[in-house]
Amino acid sequence: MMGSSLAPVIIGLILLQIHKNSECHTIEVTPDPGTIVTFSKKAAQAADCSVCNGEGPSQTCSSELTLTEPQTTTVNFNCSQPGDVFTLEINQEIDCSLGCDNIDVTHPDTTRFIEFTRMFTWDLKVQSTKMVQLDFPAPGMRQIKPLELCPNKHTYTLLTYQRSGPTTIGTFCRNGTISRIKVLYKGRVSLEVAKGTDLNPSDFKVSIGPETKALVEVDAKLPRGQSLTYFFTPNYAIGLFSDERIKWNFAVEPMHNSTILFQDYTAPECQKKALLIEYTLGDKTVLTKTLKDDQPANKQGDFSLTLANCDQKKGTKGFSLNFNVSVIRGGSPYLCTVDLQNEDGLSLQIENKNPKSYCEMKMNSVVQENIVVPAGTKADLSFLDCPVEELQLTGTKMIECLSGSTCAMSGTALNIPTLDTTLPVPLQRFTWVLRVPDHRTVDLSLPQGNLHQSVLEKECYERVSLLVSESDGSNIGQFCAIADSAIQKIQIKANVSITAVPKSTKDLSQDKGAFLKVTLGPEILENVVYTISPLDSKPTYLATPNWPDGMKPSSTVTWIVNVPQEYRAELQFTNVSMPKCDPRHTAVEIRPLNSNGQLPSWREDQIVPNMYIQQQSFYLNMSNCEPKSGSFAVLSKVTLQKETKHFIGIILAVVGGLLILLIIALIVGCVIRKKKKPKANRSSIFMPRGNAFLPGNANFPKTRADNESHVYASIEEPMMYGHLLDKDQPAANDDNGAWSNGHQVDMYRPFMGPTDLIPVITESLGDYALDRGKERGGDSSFLNPSNTFMPGRPCMPQLSQSSLSFEDRRMMTNELNTFKSFGDINPIRLSTEGSRLQPQLDSDSDSCAEPEYEVAN
Repeated sequence: MMGSSLAPVIIGLILLQIHKNSECHTIEVTPDPGTIVTFSKKAAQAADCSVCNGEGPSQTCSSELTLTEPQTTTVNFNCSQPGDVFTLEINQEIDCSLGCDNIDVTHPDTTRFIEFTRMFTWDLKVQSTKMVQLDFPAPGMRQIKPLELCPNKHTYTLLTYQRSGPTTIGTFCRNGTISRIKVLYKGRVSLEVAKGTDLNPSDFKVSIGPETKALVEVDAKLPRGQSLTYFFTPNYAIGLFSDERIKWNFAVEPMHNSTILFQDYTAPECQKKALLIEYTLGDKTVLTKTLKDDQPANKQGDFSLTLANCDQKKGTKGFSLNFNVSVIRGGSPYLCTVDLQNEDGLSLQIENKNPKSYCEMKMNSVVQENIVVPAGTKADLSFLDCPVEELQLTGTKMIECLSGSTCAMSGTALNIPTLDTTLPVPLQRFTWVLRVPDHRTVDLSLPQGNLHQSVLEKECYERVSLLVSESDGSNIGQFCAIADSAIQKIQIKANVSITAVPKSTKDLSQDKGAFLKVTLGPEILENVVYTISPLDSKPTYLATPNWPDGMKPSSTVTWIVNVPQEYRAELQFTNVSMPKCDPRHTAVEIRPLNSNGQLPSWREDQIVPNMYIQQQSFYLNMSNCEPKSGSFAVLSKVTLQKETKHFIGIILAVVGGLLILLIIALIVGCVIRKKKKPKANRSSIFMPRGNAFLPGNANFPKTRADNESHVYASIEEPMMYGHLLDKDQPAANDDNGAWSNGHQVDMYRPFMGPTDLIPVITESLGDYALDRGKERGGDSSFLNPSNTFMPGRPCMPQLSQSSLSFEDRRMMTNELNTFKSFGDINPIRLSTEGSRLQPQLDSDSDSCAEPEYEVAN
């Protein structure tokens, strides 16, 4: 029974041992050349976990393993969490006995050993009469009490090896005032990094220091402003050995006062000499004190403190001291109070522009590098040794519009509120932050005049310029108000910040006028819209937002350019920078203001024309893509030119009319001149009962009664027989100018017979044949009617019956002069008084020729 009951217990113990042996941890370690890697078990740890080296029968396991060869070694732990049991130490030896200069001490890469507590140690050695000098990078080291831990879990310890034994110089953390430590002969620097903490390397330099009698020498640079720094003597826990010297060198900022205070100390029991406490001030003044004396206070300048221990009695506790050095600013500060409780949304910021200066600023008795007085608060400010030219005062006013119905922003004038006059620094910048509701647009304009955008070709040099940006920080541009400005309004679809920057004024608070007027408008599609009215005297420059840098991706800008009547706009692209886009493109479009026709546009892969001319107001729109490389930036300018085409047309029309009139006048003059040209052979004619005249005479001596202006080639029947027509028709003499076209005309009346007796001329018609003219050379003093603009004289029939003095006997004596019989013509000679000799024309002639006359004898 007993054997059967022990068997399961034995089997269980065997399985448990196998399970424990299976819980092991294996790592590979490759030491650097000159480096010693040691795994050692922590104190008071269980003995059931060992570190093993090797494999098979040759494997050895112990509580400590040291690796010195620079080769990869497999290390096994027979427990699953070896980091809880073992500590990893990595040691390097630096021997400067034969000389070394500024050796950079680096930390080996131990990222694979983060599960262990790591100890990095460096053993340092120089000649026995010299010191090992350690220089730590800024901000230096800070000394702490023994067994105290550093906040970042990186703790440094410095040891020195003397004949009397090892001495702990101190324990240190980073971010302190100690910049250099010098130890005599031999020393060791160790850095302990806690388990699970990433190593934060902080290299330091090793060099050979000067010869000295001191065991340790510490250099500390006290910080600027108010501070309190603690220091401890070596071996602070057990005390300093007999006859040891320690020296601290303190560097104090100018205009600062330092005070030494002994906090805690243990006085030694001296058998020879006495404990020496000696101060050497910056002016080489030497002060000697005891432990119970008041130490130097409110001293300016650098100083050093030397402690020399006495030859103390054996078996007594050594000397230990804990002291601090406090630093305060000297001088009297300037005090003022800022009250912002009565100004909504206003905050102030005061910045020291020279970080190397000795200015000390306080707000409510707390030292501040930069002072920020929040909106709606009250603060007491203090300034000590702060030159006015090194301070910058800026103000910020928040103007929020929660909703469109309750928003009081529209119509707001942006001016600078009144500030406290006791502030020691002038106002150098002021920013308005405008927050608007969604689907609304901020409209910016001047109360009077227009804005100008500052570009390299025409920068703003006015007293104050305005930097306009969107709420995301993207810059829109810098603007100012000058005489020849052209920007009437800027519309921005976003929250806006506007910063007033002085150019020539020293204090912005002295400007009491409004810088801008803010109104709210409906939402726009573009990010920014400019309304431009160019001047005819100078060009107007149009720069994309954030010029000369590129527009932000996927943003748009539009200029509405108003072109006055009788002007044309010359749009010139002076500077164009195009990006590489994918997949969308940039676009530059031009569209007339009152037209929806085809738009001229260009992309980033097309050449933008140098100049484009617009005859009317137009839109200029530009949109950016998502650039893969490069930036989209365009600078253009608009120049107005006087439109002269209407005046040229009028002038040309007037000149053309004058030319036509001149041509007509020349032609008429030529005709008149030809008609008035005198004949080569003048002749006179016999005019019965008339007046004799010369044909070449310019004056035609006829009256209307005896000239031929009433002789007609044809007579309209209504003129002759109008009185026989319907009585309802108006009489011929009442035509009111309908038939006569407004001119005086004669009525045909029947011939009633001769009124007097005139002898009948018996000359034959043959005497006046046209052949006579040919015999005389064919010269005629009258122009052919076809060569003039005047109508031809009426052609008279060749036969004698065509004369008005001819009467056919067959005609009845009635008003209609109808024929009473048929047969041959039976002529009746009426009279010779009113008749004239009618020339006979050739039968083949189509026109009537003037007869040639001879002078009557």
